[in-house]
Amino acid sequence: MNSAIGALIGLAVAIFLIVKRLSPVYGLMLGALTGGLLSGFGLVDTVDYMVSGVKDIAPAILRILAAGVLSGVLIKTGAAAAISRTIVRRLGARQICLAIAVSAMLLAGVGVFVDVAVITVAPIALMLGKSLSVPKPKLLLAMIGGAKCGNVISPNPNTIIAAENFGSPLPSVMAANIVPAVIGLLVTVYVIVPLLPSFRDAGQYTEEDDVNDDALPSFLASIAAPAVAMLLLALRPLAGVVIDPMVALPAGGIVGILATRNWKRAGESVAFGLEKMSVVAVLLVGTGTIAGIIKASEIKDLMIAMLSGWSEGEMLMAPLASILMAAATASTTAGATIASASFSQTVLAAGVPAVWAAAMTNAGSTVLDHLPHGSFFHATGGSVGMQIKERLRLIPFESAVGLTLTVCSLLSFLVLGR
Repeated sequence: MNSAIGALIGLAVAIFLIVKRLSPVYGLMLGALTGGLLSGFGLVDTVDYMVSGVKDIAPAILRILAAGVLSGVLIKTGAAAAISRTIVRRLGARQICLAIAVSAMLLAGVGVFVDVAVITVAPIALMLGKSLSVPKPKLLLAMIGGAKCGNVISPNPNTIIAAENFGSPLPSVMAANIVPAVIGLLVTVYVIVPLLPSFRDAGQYTEEDDVNDDALPSFLASIAAPAVAMLLLALRPLAGVVIDPMVALPAGGIVGILATRNWKRAGESVAFGLEKMSVVAVLLVGTGTIAGIIKASEIKDLMIAMLSGWSEGEMLMAPLASILMAAATASTTAGATIASASFSQTVLAAGVPAVWAAAMTNAGSTVLDHLPHGSFFHATGGSVGMQIKERLRLIPFESAVGLTLTVCSLLSFLVLGR
């Protein structure tokens, strides 16, 4: 078990460096190097394992970069904002928590990066929250919960990477978590958000929280891009026509440009999407290196030994590994990447179908991806003007949302996938 101990120390080094604000990419690479050397692999083999880990996820990186076209178009054309505002108006201001949770869920579900979905919905949430005297923490928790629910059924990086590493079609992995996502949304709005105390010292509303209703495209024009992308992806399970996400997602973005008549902003939209996804792609290089070391180590054997005494313990490996890796990196994408790249062969060998293994891995990555050493924590808190002390109070409630999704995904597998 020397290699398992070495890999775990390397992971701990990576976590320490990330917490100390070193670039997550370099922190993960240094952790991988440390873990490989302490595992006794030697310098040459350590580097080879690191490179091999990156090679394993290279196809997914290409698809993630392609997804940036759709995401960029939705944000820069105003389509994402139009979708969220339409949903809020339809559901009514009195159902504000449900409305903003559904808005965040839909935006994340159609491919908007999860923290960007929260940032997009935040202005209208603040406007309504101020008029209805709804505390900011409740607003943010509803948005985060909704975004997490949408994220597990989306063509976002975490879903793409989990599907790729388990060798399962992306549409099937997205569909597998639809029921958990719906249950998670209802639990978020009607159970978890009401349980959140109304902190007296929570962030107060200011004049900056008033939002002007800028000219936005119509709802039908706004929904065209994700509708086309989802339709193209759905052709595989529905008609046996395989259209890769690397084609379907940019195609949806092109349709979105045409539908919203924003062709003058096409270049800006693509550049924005590429910028957002490039950050993820570079992060995946770092996660690939440490995933290569973990895959080459005996951590898998150690986890099998830990779960061997449990009934149906093998099915817990996918979500448990994802929970731990997402906590280590404070990232849904990085957690899903390391877990699926490192444990896919072991989970599949235990008899778990690829679709459900990927779905449970994806759900597990939402349980602890919001810890303070990651960007999601700070980006979402900043979207509503919350201080770090206030933002920290939401962590247990966010984890409850992710745990709900994971348990429901596990139960769905037991009911539908066995």
